[in-house]
Amino acid sequence: MRRIVLDTETTGLDFRTGDRVIEIGCVELRGRQLTGQRFHAWINPERDIPAGATAIHGLTNEFIADKPKFAEIAADFMEFVRGAELVIHNAAFDVGFLNNELGLLKHESIEQLCSDVIDTLRMAREMRPGKKNNLNALCSEFGVDNSGRQLHGALLDAELLAEVYLAMTRGQNSLEIEFDSPVIDYSMGGTRQRPPLSVLQASTEELADHARVLDEIAKANKGLCLWRDLES
Repeated sequence: MRRIVLDTETTGLDFRTGDRVIEIGCVELRGRQLTGQRFHAWINPERDIPAGATAIHGLTNEFIADKPKFAEIAADFMEFVRGAELVIHNAAFDVGFLNNELGLLKHESIEQLCSDVIDTLRMAREMRPGKKNNLNALCSEFGVDNSGRQLHGALLDAELLAEVYLAMTRGQNSLEIEFDSPVIDYSMGGTRQRPPLSVLQASTEELADHARVLDEIAKANKGLCLWRDLES
């Protein structure tokens, strides 16, 4: 499965008021491995970058002045993401900006280019209700080293998000199918041998963490917690 972890930096918060994309960073995952393939571009937004935005990502009007316009990198970007499943933190924001840029050039939308979009912010809110779920918080939660992240940067943030996404979905390893693996035919009466089943008991610390999460779920749902109902 080919996934592209993507992040953007912009001149502001709303493309509907004229804000534009000024940086795109993408890294490729195949199966659950980073391949080293990436796409990165700084983009001249054809408008000034407000000081408030520069304070977040460090990109200035002077730095971006000689960079290509979106129209000049659009074909390469579209080729890189085409057919892939996108992984984005707060996907509605990035997809909205990218669709605006693509629409200005009469190109296909992200939904037409890509097979699906996974929003890691939505995933995190379901896993960690009531907690901060920005990228820094998730790096801390899942042990991803973000010590080099002094400012926002599309490529660095995409690389960090890839590590966070892999950690968040670690339990799904067995669901990844290797289609190149040989298929064993049991139709001729062969016997399929199963390995011994290992049972791991939860530790006291893990049970305490489980109880804490159930408390948070119940608090967020006015005392209702399906897991507790099932356990009782």
